[in-house]
Amino acid sequence: MGPNCSGDAVSEILLKNIIYNTMKIRVLIVALFILVYVNVNAQRVVIIGLDGFSTEGFNGSKHPNIDRLFEKGLITLTNRPVMPSITLPNWTSHLTGQGPEEHGITANNWTMENHTLKAIETDEQGYSPSIFKVLKDKKNNAKTAFYYNWAELINPINKKYLDEVSFEEGDRYKDNYAKALKFIEKNKNDPTLVFLYSVHTDHAGHEYGWMSPQYITAIEEVDVEIGNFINKLKEQKLYDDTYFLFITDHGGIKKGHGGVTMNEMQIPWAITGPKIKNLGLTDQFFNSNKNTSLVLAKLFGLKNIPKSWTGIAPTVIFK
Repeated sequence: MGPNCSGDAVSEILLKNIIYNTMKIRVLIVALFILVYVNVNAQRVVIIGLDGFSTEGFNGSKHPNIDRLFEKGLITLTNRPVMPSITLPNWTSHLTGQGPEEHGITANNWTMENHTLKAIETDEQGYSPSIFKVLKDKKNNAKTAFYYNWAELINPINKKYLDEVSFEEGDRYKDNYAKALKFIEKNKNDPTLVFLYSVHTDHAGHEYGWMSPQYITAIEEVDVEIGNFINKLKEQKLYDDTYFLFITDHGGIKKGHGGVTMNEMQIPWAITGPKIKNLGLTDQFFNSNKNTSLVLAKLFGLKNIPKSWTGIAPTVIFK
């Protein structure tokens, strides 16, 4: 600053510097706010569902990719199905936070047009409120997807709340895994819930027997595909901010299920993600299939969940 500068000129320069620095601080604050906002609202959850995957099957097979996926989260092997220990009631319980006595689905042949027990709470179309509905109602920009290969599975779910639905025939599942990857990439900046299911493990049990070599092979083959799926998410930098759940419906004994033996009534349940404790293989809490939607609601920060959801979100699993 030269000797001829007046006091007014100095004041003007100082004022300009203050204004400039204040604007820089405001821009920085706005940028930080945007980053936090996007991170909170880009919550992503992927549910990997394998039908008929018993605790006995978990202990009797090799699944290094599943193990690696949940090594920083938790796996419990004492999760209980709802009763009866059959497919449609249990997957509906996972996705509606209710037991069969509440959602009304007590058999695999349930349809909207043909059922006896009425649900205690329904939406305008007569469906029990699912996690997909609650998420879409609470977050307008949420994206949901449902991938499956057992035709009856979707019957209790209102498709109105699903952005993408894909059915793959003949116990195949690899095309659905590929579609799920594209869906996640396409909607990477939105809250996203992906349900990725396969029935082939259950069918191997029915055809060859639970714990047969073919049943074990069915588990170990899909474990490879799960590993490929996770690796591709990592390549696309979509892994670190994603929550993963691994769920199933029931176990089995000989070539069937539906009873109350421990072979049928004890199944794995696993979760990992940024706000999940690293409990490893744990028995620190009791769990049921009807808790899954309550856990999902908590991950997405959803409030005022349906009154018919009688499950709980086990507090011990959260950081």
